[in-house]
Amino acid sequence: MASLNESPNSNAVKGRTKKAAPRVDLTAMVDLMFLLTTFFMLTTSMSEPKAADIAKPIESEVRNPYPASRTMTIVLGKDNKAISYIGVTESAQMKLIDVNKIQQEIAENKRIVADANSNNPSKYLIVIIKPSKTSKFKDFVDAIDEMKIADIKSYAIDDDHLSVEEEDFMKKKGI
Repeated sequence: MASLNESPNSNAVKGRTKKAAPRVDLTAMVDLMFLLTTFFMLTTSMSEPKAADIAKPIESEVRNPYPASRTMTIVLGKDNKAISYIGVTESAQMKLIDVNKIQQEIAENKRIVADANSNNPSKYLIVIIKPSKTSKFKDFVDAIDEMKIADIKSYAIDDDHLSVEEEDFMKKKGI
């Protein structure tokens, strides 16, 4: 591929051998490099970002209320804090948790629901995520990711209805 070109030396001395000054022509190598680069750019596929599908139901489509015994609610607040409880708001024992600890909370509540329903696969944990006005979008995305990681079959997003009890608990805890 490379060729050696000799430069003529007009001042050659008699009896001495003529030494060639080597010059390497790399034009063919550069052409090959560009051809290979172009080939690999055109034949490889870049990884495409994958987004989680979120479908928020229209309120008129909701027919049956969620079963309170297996419904977990997560209310997102400020400073990476959240409120977690199972059941209806009026009689729930609300807990203040860190957003980073949502996975442990979900795992614990999945176990509680499975034990209460004799490990019946049709009676799974349902999660309602309620982002408040003070929550960050990052916390919301992290909560949705945790639903996928924890293999939650059914979850809903309710950003319109914070109950009075939830707002009072958030004010009391400063979130």
